[in-house]
Amino acid sequence: DKAPLSKSLLLVPSAISILLTLLFQHYQKFFAYNLQAVKEDFQIWRLVCGRTICLDLKDTFCSSLLIYNFRIFERRYGSRKFSSFLLGAWMLSALFDLLLVEIAQYIFGITINSLPSGFLGPVFALFVPFYSSIPRVQVTQVLGHFSITNKSLVYILGLQLLTSGSYIWILALSGLMSGICYSSSVLKVHRILCVPRWVAKVFSWTLEPLFSSAEPTNEVRVGMGATVDIQRQQRMELLDRQIMMSQVAQMRRQRHQQ
Repeated sequence: DKAPLSKSLLLVPSAISILLTLLFQHYQKFFAYNLQAVKEDFQIWRLVCGRTICLDLKDTFCSSLLIYNFRIFERRYGSRKFSSFLLGAWMLSALFDLLLVEIAQYIFGITINSLPSGFLGPVFALFVPFYSSIPRVQVTQVLGHFSITNKSLVYILGLQLLTSGSYIWILALSGLMSGICYSSSVLKVHRILCVPRWVAKVFSWTLEPLFSSAEPTNEVRVGMGATVDIQRQQRMELLDRQIMMSQVAQMRRQRHQQ
């Protein structure tokens, strides 16, 4: 609910990735993130195709789960501001990809001709506002020492995505750098790389009705939590208190009968 862009990013690229893997394997070459073809043959269109659709289903699964968890930012910022962040992170991470590849070749002598495909740069960029703005709520403890919070699963998914490929660390580093640059307003990039209002209105009239969801009626919001996760945590705590109070009342009735 209230996250149509996240829903479209969750469904459309995943569906295309599955189709390319199962049915249209001969078209996968058009979605390969081939840096050599970009630099030598000036195939700029590969920056668009190669940085949008994942060709590895493991990356598709992990990035989809992360987008599902990061939908909280679209609810908080609004679809236009959230899409502006993704657009700015996508463009900045493309620049940082090329710079990091050149730095790796100059310092370490590593020649990198291609990188993992997919919408990975903006996904890693979303870890910056996730770390800085989402409150940490402890859920439980493991072995009495390791705390499990509402953010632990997201970090585990990010680590799994980071270790899924040999050069995916370049995409992760460029995504984090682009997220820091956009969030800290370096050189006012948030004003330059943004979605115009008229474009946002066109998409809200045409595509938003296709991906909109009705507000859930089976969940009643409790408390004044800033995020849906905090509100659900407050709801769980309220249910725990209600169960505890009912147990206390039952014990009192038993004592009264005795």
